[in-house]
Amino acid sequence: MPAILNRNRTGDAPLRETAVVHNFSEKILEQLVHFHVMKLNSGFFLWVGSSPELSNLAVSMCSKYDSVPLSTLVLGDPSNTAPMSLAQRLAKKTNKQVYVSYSLPGTDPNMSLLVESKIKKELELHPEHF
Repeated sequence: MPAILNRNRTGDAPLRETAVVHNFSEKILEQLVHFHVMKLNSGFFLWVGSSPELSNLAVSMCSKYDSVPLSTLVLGDPSNTAPMSLAQRLAKKTNKQVYVSYSLPGTDPNMSLLVESKIKKELELHPEHF
C-alpha cells in the first residue's frame, strides 16, 4: 500500500503516514453488510454496502460557526439522504472530517438504524481505525 507523504509543521522533513484500512461485516436483517474504513490524516472514509459499488459519496465536517456539521453530497442521487445524514452524525460524534458511501439497496429504516448501530459499536471497540 503506498504511503502518504506530508510535511511536518515546521516544513523540515517529510513525515510518512500509511493509510489504515479496517474491514468488517455483519449479517443484518438477513443481508450480509460489508464495512470498509480507511483512516485518513484528519478523518476517515467509510463505505457500507452489500456489493462492490460506489453509488454515492458524502462528506461532512464540524464547523466552529455551527453546531450542525457541514455536509454535501459529492456523488450520487440527491434524493438519497442516507450517506449525508450518516456522515453528519459520524462527524459530530468523532469531530473529524468524514466521507461516507452508503450503497445498500432499499429504504428500510430498521436497516439504517442497525447499520449505524454496528458502526458506532465498531467505533467504540476499535477507535484506532477511525
